[in-house]
Amino acid sequence: MQLPLQFLNPHTVKKWLAARPHYHVHFTPTSSSWLNQIERWFAEITRKRIRRGTFRSVRELTKAIQDYIQRYNRNPQPFQWVASASKIIRKVNKYKETLETGD
Repeated sequence: MQLPLQFLNPHTVKKWLAARPHYHVHFTPTSSSWLNQIERWFAEITRKRIRRGTFRSVRELTKAIQDYIQRYNRNPQPFQWVASASKIIRKVNKYKETLETGD
């Protein structure tokens, strides 16, 4: 099982993972959700379905999400990077520099 995790210290889960060798964990850096394809998909469903809806109950919200997933899965499209690797690395480095200098 592939598990993307964010905001966790890898050392805090080491013992838990040792007991579960069938899990493979991918730690994403803090504040880098834009790199995480799963979060990209959640942003899409939020923008296209959840924010546009009015739900009178959790049941209605759940049904709307399930309906969206069913429609999406009829013709799934992978998310594709539109920026080059060098452009992404430049942005990451600029962000890192900003965090380090406070500018």
